[in-house]
Amino acid sequence: MFQTLRNAWKIAEIRKKMLFTLLIIIVFRIGSALTVPFLDLGVVKDWMNEKATDGNFLEYLNVLTGGALSKATIFSLSITPFINASIIIQLLTYALPPLERLQSEGEEGRKRLNQITTVVALALAVLMSVAYFFTLKNMGAVKYRTGFEGVFAAIVISGCFIAGAMLVVWMGNRINDKGIGNGVSMILFAGIVARFPTDLGTLVTLTKDNPSKYLFVSIAIILVFVVMIGFVVFMNESERRIPIQYAKRVVGRRQYGGQSTHIPVKICMSGVMPIIFAMSFMSLPSTIGMFKEPYANPDGFWQSFYNGFLKFFSTQSGSYAILYFILIIAFNYFYVSMQYNPIEIANNLRQNNGAIPGIRPGKPTSDYIQRVLSKITLVGAFFLGVIAIFPIILGMVDEQLRSLSMGGTTMLIVVSVALETVRTLESQMMMRHQKGFLE
Repeated sequence: MFQTLRNAWKIAEIRKKMLFTLLIIIVFRIGSALTVPFLDLGVVKDWMNEKATDGNFLEYLNVLTGGALSKATIFSLSITPFINASIIIQLLTYALPPLERLQSEGEEGRKRLNQITTVVALALAVLMSVAYFFTLKNMGAVKYRTGFEGVFAAIVISGCFIAGAMLVVWMGNRINDKGIGNGVSMILFAGIVARFPTDLGTLVTLTKDNPSKYLFVSIAIILVFVVMIGFVVFMNESERRIPIQYAKRVVGRRQYGGQSTHIPVKICMSGVMPIIFAMSFMSLPSTIGMFKEPYANPDGFWQSFYNGFLKFFSTQSGSYAILYFILIIAFNYFYVSMQYNPIEIANNLRQNNGAIPGIRPGKPTSDYIQRVLSKITLVGAFFLGVIAIFPIILGMVDEQLRSLSMGGTTMLIVVSVALETVRTLESQMMMRHQKGFLE
């Protein structure tokens, strides 16, 4: 990877793109430190420290924004509205024929889909900004709450959040146009990486306060995460290759076809999306509990049921880890089923005189591809589940390490974005006959 970065830096055109991307990231981090006016930041920080815990939705948003949400900055929403909009449009693409046609229209269709996604992101940004303002107002963090001053403060605070979210989307698009690409992923990468010093500081503080207990624990955690990074890289690059043989045909004096190739099926083709889906689902009960505390002395059926419901979905319980693991597997199968259509692949192979050796064309081919996908999906789902629940189990073992509960997911995102960025630089260098991983 470092060799690729060094080779890319030697090319003037790519170097300009890398510097432009770095500039956008610096602007993003500066914006993540600019606080919104008319807010009591001390109240916001204390409330977030109390409520954004146990893997609820607030902690999830705070991690994705690089801690900007807990500081009430103009980039508090960061790229989350656009990510949610992308998920919604991607799901609707398989349900609405007009969106499906746009997806199949090539570059112009993708631009149109991106415009639709941006509009949906704007609507979600407005909704999330208003909701966050009322949350801040209810916690007493807004300095002006009544009269003309209150209305003006509401407009300014909500407007700053909306403008910040759309500015982040604009910066991501600029990285796509003038930078190295993967703009949204790079913004998300920068926000998550900014949280790593905080997690490392937690381990350092625990080691200083209780070296006899946490010295070897901290070293072991660091080593385990290094091994997990290597494992994530290995699994991201792993694939199952289905062999394909094309039939020979003679046209005039020339012979066409006859070559052998393969269909690559990646083990982790769904990426981090199943974890995001499962996390959003599992965070809803704890988010509800954030606004409605459990009853101290339940004396009725519904009160006892409500307390038990919140306890069942608490990250401190084993039931949370088990259900989280099962949902990741289920969502992984769901996401892969939307990405891969074995019947369509089989039809395309038959139309191009291609076949899998030993498998008849048509339905037997689609059934074979489906069996391969099911096995590969199961392996990828178990991998994602282990990565996601390991930090949760670590927090259950020691409450002091609970702040690392999002570590597995964030690490998977960071490694995936890093690998994708390296592949992008590699492809740009190959067009200029530069050496890299493929030397």
